[in-house]
Amino acid sequence: MANDVKNLRVVSFFLQQRLVIILFLLVVAMFVAGEFVSKGFLTSYGHICSVLRSASFLGIVSIGQTIVILTGGFDLSVGPLVTMGNVFACMLIKGINSNTPWALAIIIFLGAMFGFFNGLGVAYLKIPSLVMTLAIGTLVTGITLLLSRGAPTGLASPILRYVGVGSLLGLFPVIILIWIMSSAFFIFLLQATTFGRKIYYIGANEKAAFLSGVKVNFVKILAFTISGAGATSTGALMAGYTHDAFFGIGDNYILWSIAAVVIGGTSLAGGKGGYVGTIAGAIILVLLESLLTVMRIPEAGRRIANGLIILALISIYFMGERKRT
Repeated sequence: MANDVKNLRVVSFFLQQRLVIILFLLVVAMFVAGEFVSKGFLTSYGHICSVLRSASFLGIVSIGQTIVILTGGFDLSVGPLVTMGNVFACMLIKGINSNTPWALAIIIFLGAMFGFFNGLGVAYLKIPSLVMTLAIGTLVTGITLLLSRGAPTGLASPILRYVGVGSLLGLFPVIILIWIMSSAFFIFLLQATTFGRKIYYIGANEKAAFLSGVKVNFVKILAFTISGAGATSTGALMAGYTHDAFFGIGDNYILWSIAAVVIGGTSLAGGKGGYVGTIAGAIILVLLESLLTVMRIPEAGRRIANGLIILALISIYFMGERKRT
């Protein structure tokens, strides 16, 4: 009897997580396909680390985006906030290790502050999240241009460079380790805490959550605050990867973070999904870009192929959703 119950639980787990399992199998299949296109795509440890390192930045941005989408909203300010974090990190640190801690503290605070403003507008002023976050994103872009005078200066410090491109014991990239630890924390937060349950309740039925005693406005504000802090943090970490600052470095992360979340199985209506799927979604998007690059497809062709494949993956997801409904 006990074995039957155990087997039933195992079957139930695999049924609940079948989409996530399929996505990670797709990741493996894409690596194998890449090996046929270019030798070393799968067998080269350095190349695998390079792909996962790039996916780490997208994955960290997508943590906040996942939480916001689970509440039924969107955060279009993540791109400008990534750029702000990248530009301000180099401007404040100026290549000096001792400047790094307080500079990062300021950058995270700025991201949290703008995320807080997003949450205030969505929760209390009832402004649609698309409109509110687009407005804040435009404001952030203007402030970044104003304070940098249109010409970002400074460099990342050696310690930040180590985080961005260095490896622990010369084997395991530090940024991937940071992504793993961040992922573990937020997966636990969503799956095993009261805050996580409230996120799902609000996304599933905001009115019912409110009537059940959930402080809906507070939770929404906290969700956007986390997203903002995560975006500027990613920009600062990317400064360690690029060594200096670039305007527009976060532009692609607006679409990519949402695509990673949706490909990962999180419902755009909120209340369903989770960050584990987003991890697979982030890797798939970066792998796709890498595959198209090794196939020597021009920039225009890569963008068209990216758009079509993302559209196909999302369409498959929505068709599945309609069938279940």
